[in-house]
Amino acid sequence: MARPSWDEYFMEITHLVARRSTCLRRQVGAVLVKDKNILATGYNGAPSGIAHCLDVGCLREQMQVPSGERHELCRGLHAEQNAIIQAAKHGTSIEGSTLYCTTMPCIICSKMIINAGIRRIVYQEGYADQLATSMIAESGIAVEHFIPAPAGEVTP
Repeated sequence: MARPSWDEYFMEITHLVARRSTCLRRQVGAVLVKDKNILATGYNGAPSGIAHCLDVGCLREQMQVPSGERHELCRGLHAEQNAIIQAAKHGTSIEGSTLYCTTMPCIICSKMIINAGIRRIVYQEGYADQLATSMIAESGIAVEHFIPAPAGEVTP
């Protein structure tokens, strides 16, 4: 049996984290890693102690807001935000870490990632947010599009 690469390993964990999402539109997971150690995880959903969209419905869906627009009309936090908040809550420095995320971060998350000192982003699915893409590029953060190897193949 072949061992997964570190990127494969952490991306698989990111997909497991995403399964905890309570968003009705998209399940997103994020994992912050430094020196091959997981520092924090996050998935998209309502703040702790607040009713989940699974229970009360999706305001953005009801208002027919397109994906990627009007983030303020959402009960939930993004996976990246929750991972950063979890690290802060527990006093864990994430400076110099890698963010593994099932989806490329939006502009709101990108600004947080830049200021948190995250140095690398590994994502699987794209996200149509040109401002996020240009600000991440300007910041010098390394960005890698993770493409899973076909079943049976191993990446180095």
